[in-house]
Amino acid sequence: MESFRTPDERFEGLPSYSFEPRYLEQDGLRMHHVEEGAGDPVLLLHGEPSWAFLYRKMIPPLAEVARVVAPDYFGFGRSDKPTRIEDYSYDFHYGSIERLVGELDLRETTVVVQDWGGPIGLRLAVERPDRIARLVILNTGIGAGGAPSPEWLRFREFMRRFGSDLVPGQLVQISCVSELSEEVLAGYNAPFPTPESKAGVLAFPELVPTEIDHPSAAKMLEVRGALTRWEKPTLVLFSDSDPIFTPDAAERMAARIPGAGSAEIVPGAGHFLQEEKGEEIAERIVRFLADQSR
Repeated sequence: MESFRTPDERFEGLPSYSFEPRYLEQDGLRMHHVEEGAGDPVLLLHGEPSWAFLYRKMIPPLAEVARVVAPDYFGFGRSDKPTRIEDYSYDFHYGSIERLVGELDLRETTVVVQDWGGPIGLRLAVERPDRIARLVILNTGIGAGGAPSPEWLRFREFMRRFGSDLVPGQLVQISCVSELSEEVLAGYNAPFPTPESKAGVLAFPELVPTEIDHPSAAKMLEVRGALTRWEKPTLVLFSDSDPIFTPDAAERMAARIPGAGSAEIVPGAGHFLQEEKGEEIAERIVRFLADQSR
């Protein structure tokens, strides 16, 4: 499998991001993760087209109470990037994260998921309940192979139209309520200096099942069904200004999971609520963890 490795200098001087890079090898590919703090693990899973940089505001406060692990999927961040779109699949991403959890021996883990972190992390919860103790669910869903929303179809068409000309930071910006600085946008662009480095970004929209015979559909349906039996503590926390993962979607997600209370809505944020309200979300997660330890 041919892959691209983003040069280290692309990651120098990024705002509020000075974490030591850590790496694990999987089948000849190098996977990056941030690891800070001590205690029961908190696993932070990003989505499209972001990487661990998305969690930079949340890692320090969470690391005061937990062992925080924030990986980059293959194709993203500081991890190696297979260069063909067909190299990527739902199973490929899930398998790499399950292996990372095993290699780091994460137990009693709180998994924080957003965007594509949802299908990956929620599958981890239902398939490895021996390692996962709690869930925090931010702006995500799990596809069922049904008709997608018009907003999501517009997003997929946007991705197909731009192809390897896509500028990931611009995608993050149009999905936020507030205006991001050039330095922050550069952080989201840093991993992707060439067309071949963007294959993972371009693959993700194609992995969402829009028909029941899509390769991802059966497993996602299985995970979706298993969540109706998930009774471990779960915090559902969405933003108020995401056109795809709306407050109504948050309520539906919370209603599906027995371990969840009512959905909570964070005002003044779009899809990337970790970017716009990271400190507030981290504070809420710290309270959630404290409540569970009483």
